[in-house]
Amino acid sequence: MNKERNLLLAKYLRGIARYTLLIVFSLTFVFALLSGSGDYGGGIKGIIQNSPNSAPWLIFLVLLFIAWKWELIGGILITLLGFGAMYFFCYPWKGFEFAFYLSMFIIIFGSFFIISWYFTRKANNHP
Repeated sequence: MNKERNLLLAKYLRGIARYTLLIVFSLTFVFALLSGSGDYGGGIKGIIQNSPNSAPWLIFLVLLFIAWKWELIGGILITLLGFGAMYFFCYPWKGFEFAFYLSMFIIIFGSFFIISWYFTRKANNHP
């Protein structure tokens, strides 16, 4: 592949990974924050008491912003957390398929950052 094609592929992979993960992580964070607040009486008090349930998704958002700045480091961390999520949450239970697909989704899009970094580096003639 030539330089322009590598840079274009890197740009598309980076954009797809950034914005798709931003949308998914943000929506999941909001869902985790609000979904159990009714058990605590609802309202702001219920949201605050339920906020520990959304902490993992806040970590994913922080890692996404790291990947936004440093693709390789962020991509590796997002991919590793995707494998960690798969290890901890993918065991036979009622919601197994959802946890498995969400973990695979995170792993695939985390690897997009790594591949994008590679193509950018290759296009700029780094060894």
